[in-house]
Amino acid sequence: MKIIIIGDGKVGNELAKLLSEEDYDVVLIDNNEKKLKEAIDRMDIICIHGDGASADVLMQADVAHADLVIACTSTDECNMLSCLIARRLGAKHTIARVRNPIYYQQIDILKQDLHLSMAVNPELIVAEEISRLIIFPDANKIETFVKGRVELVEFQPPADSPMIGMTLAELYTKYQVKILVCAVEHGGDVAIPDGDYKICEKDTLHIAAEHRELEKFFKLFGSRRRDKIRRVMICGGGRVSYYLASRLIAMGVQVKIIELSESRCEQLCELLPKATVINGDATDHDLLTEEGLANADAFIALTGMDEENIIMSLFARSQDVAKVIVKINEDRRAAMIREFGLDSLVSAKSAVANSIWQYVRARKNSQSSANVETLYKLVGGKIEALEFIVKSASSYTDIPLKNLPIKPNNLIACIARKRKIIIPNGDDSIQVGDSVIVVTKDKRIQDLKDILKVR
Repeated sequence: MKIIIIGDGKVGNELAKLLSEEDYDVVLIDNNEKKLKEAIDRMDIICIHGDGASADVLMQADVAHADLVIACTSTDECNMLSCLIARRLGAKHTIARVRNPIYYQQIDILKQDLHLSMAVNPELIVAEEISRLIIFPDANKIETFVKGRVELVEFQPPADSPMIGMTLAELYTKYQVKILVCAVEHGGDVAIPDGDYKICEKDTLHIAAEHRELEKFFKLFGSRRRDKIRRVMICGGGRVSYYLASRLIAMGVQVKIIELSESRCEQLCELLPKATVINGDATDHDLLTEEGLANADAFIALTGMDEENIIMSLFARSQDVAKVIVKINEDRRAAMIREFGLDSLVSAKSAVANSIWQYVRARKNSQSSANVETLYKLVGGKIEALEFIVKSASSYTDIPLKNLPIKPNNLIACIARKRKIIIPNGDDSIQVGDSVIVVTKDKRIQDLKDILKVR
């Protein structure tokens, strides 16, 4: 599969890394020769110096034989123009990064006229991710499957949780919770557990369930099981803040935004009349205190500087704010930040790169008996969660799961059948038309058949 990436910024570089590691034929185009040299030294890819909106440069990259062109420069107009020219020159599919809210409001028209296969908005993706964390504040991270009907949450039980010391089988039986713990991280080790696994202190659990069952679970075991988030303080007034505040206000949440730029504050006041917008420096701890940080249910650091976000978040944590969310640009800082006790991290770069990577992986196996609809990397890429849609009868359909020879380190976590969500047991079976969520340590899974032993 030949993929051309236009733009060697944070997103383009991350995408090139992800795709080259999986042996895709990657061509990277950028105007910056120094960055391209660094990329070619670290990755097995082809680099071409030039403007990705130039037909000559695209022809040099052999765009006519490209299965996919991804335009992710810093300029929306350049991305859309590059995709239009690429399609005219023969590229099969195109993806453009589009960040401007005005453009994104009419993205359906743009996709149709520009023949885009996909448009991604990093700030919108991050805002959606944060809004899910506001709904379930005990979760460190939330991914969704089956068009949002099934959620996979990352959760670390409190030290005094009744779960500690229980086996998963005991947990399911005693509390009758319709959830499935499909991966456990402890001390750097990752396991796909069975019912005999005993939950330990400092375990990080990855739990699959539908929304209402997760609500029941967190009422039983969450440290914030009695309180919903009502008041949110956001530091930084960029696009993520705008998208996020819009969603939170619609949910009935009180939103206060602190932004340094006076002109941006004026814009936000017009765009978000129900939000409280403060013109000031969010790194000023006295200002945060004066504006009621101690009374906030959640604090979200969304400035463009990682260092500022980290410092502000640490101060919010020191003031006992129940939920603290940090946006970072450099993923290498994630491990250090978690050591500080800040577990809810979001990254626009990673969000958009993963979104496009999911699209690529989902299209790769379109000829198999089960399409990959959704795919996520968990625990730093050590585990993958994949959603398959079963298109036709196969060797694994209509057979009780207890009779299927499933390989070790593979787990069928959930089955969605019409309007029903099934946390499966051994007597359940996979049927044509089902959405099946699989959690695996094997990164080569392309089809549901791949999780079965060869007889």
